[in-house]
Formats: sequence, C-alpha cells, structure tokens
Amino acid sequence: MGLNKLKTILEMIKFEHTIFALPFAYVGMILGSMEQFGHFPTWGQFFWITLAMVGARSAAMALNRLIDRTIDKLNPRTANRAIPAGKVGISEVFVFIIGSFLLLFIAAWNLSDLAFKLLPVAVFVLVLYSYTKRFTWTCHFVLGIAIGLAPLGAWVAVTNAITYPAIILFISVALWTAGFDIIYATQDMEFDQKHGLFSIPSRFGLKTSLILARVIHGITILGLLYLFFITHLGWWYLAGVVIANFILHYEHSIISPKDMSRLDTAFFTMNGVLSVVIFIFTFTDLVM
Repeated sequence: MGLNKLKTILEMIKFEHTIFALPFAYVGMILGSMEQFGHFPTWGQFFWITLAMVGARSAAMALNRLIDRTIDKLNPRTANRAIPAGKVGISEVFVFIIGSFLLLFIAAWNLSDLAFKLLPVAVFVLVLYSYTKRFTWTCHFVLGIAIGLAPLGAWVAVTNAITYPAIILFISVALWTAGFDIIYATQDMEFDQKHGLFSIPSRFGLKTSLILARVIHGITILGLLYLFFITHLGWWYLAGVVIANFILHYEHSIISPKDMSRLDTAFFTMNGVLSVVIFIFTFTDLVM
C-alpha cells in the first residue's frame, strides 16, 4: 500500500479524532494503576496502551466505512468519502483493517492476561456497531460501549482486574459518547427515515433527540462526580468535572431544533476539548 493511499485511508477514518477516546484511555490507565498499586503506570504500559487504542479505533472506523460504503454512496453528505468516491479500493481498506487489528492484538498481548483474554469481546463490539443502525435505534449506545471500552480496557491492562470504579468510568464514557453521537446523527435524520435506517433522531425526531442527548450528558456528569467519591481523586479532578459540565452545557446551548448550523463545533470541537480537560485535571490531581 502506497503512502498516498495510506494518507487517504487515514483521512477517511478521521484519524485525528482518536483524541475523543485516547485521553479517557489514559485516565483509565493512570487511575487504575494509582488505585490498585499506588504508583503511575510504566512507560511500557503507556506505549502499548497507546498502540492498542490506535489499532482499535483505526480498525473500527475503517471497518465502518467499508461496511457502510453502499449507504454512504446514496447519502449526499457522505458520497465523497474515499470508498464510494473510488479514491481507495476495498482490498486496500481490508489490508489496513487487518493490520490495525493485528496491532491491537500485539499490544494486548504485551499488557495483561485479562486484557488479552477479553480482546474478543472488544472486537465483537467494534464489529457489531457498524451493523446496528440497520436494525435498532439503540446504535448510539453500542458505539458508546465501544468507546467506553477504551478506559475500561486500559484499566484492565494495567491492573489485570475489573473493579467497581472502572465500571463507573466505563459507563460514564459510554453515555458521553452516546449523547454526542445522537447529536451527530441528527444531520442524517431524513436520509435514515427515507432508507429505513435506525437512529434516535429518525425514530423520535430532532427535538426529542436533543433533549435525550442533554439528559444522557447530565447522567455522564453524575457518573464522573461519583468517581470522586469512590476513588482517591481530589479537588483538581472535581474542578475538571465542573469544567466538563460547562463544556457540555455550552455544547447543547449552541444548537437547537431551529438552528443546527453549529453542529460541527458542538460535536467535534467541544467533545475533543472535554476529553482532554478530564485527562489533564485527573493527571494533575494524581500528581499533586
């Protein structure tokens, strides 16, 4: 595969959006290690968890683009994506997917026994998500589970155990993801309705979907607050959660059923900032 084709595939899967889940994976890694052992993870663990995240997300996104290629071709918003536009071949994307999954497997092998044993579950969820909008409007929550596995997997990778705080972190990130994916899906609401695809916006309409996303994000903040009480996290972390709450409030304030023109800012910018904020304040808290 040539460098130009690789660049096209990385653009297709929006590689830069790895920032959504990667900071939360680092939160799971650092918090898990500190809670279980009282010290920070090793540089080796940091390295392999980073590679695992890159492999998992790259495989999942490329697989999603491959599976959805016929749908994307019909949708004016996505018709110019690399596969339907003929910019990259199916075989080349398939090779990229295999390579990404291989990277994930190698990384898990170098982390912990439990992480490697649970890897088939993670792969199953990553593959399942791409099909869910064909049969259920709960697809947003399946994506949430897939992204929530990032901090949970990182926690397991450094501790070789699944603990109650790890589950709370997993649920919080899963709900955060489901909430912003509902917002993102509103732009395809009419297309989904016309072509028999399932999503919360196509099932319940724009107004109800935005309300549901706001409620789900409210529960997300409650989950992050709950972590403050069940772990050794302190006031720096709490300050980060407060800032995250304001970010989510702003995200919902700039969109409405009457004006969705700032959806990209609400979806991409705000959520990228939120994950980085939570990581920075968690890291600062544990260092202090």
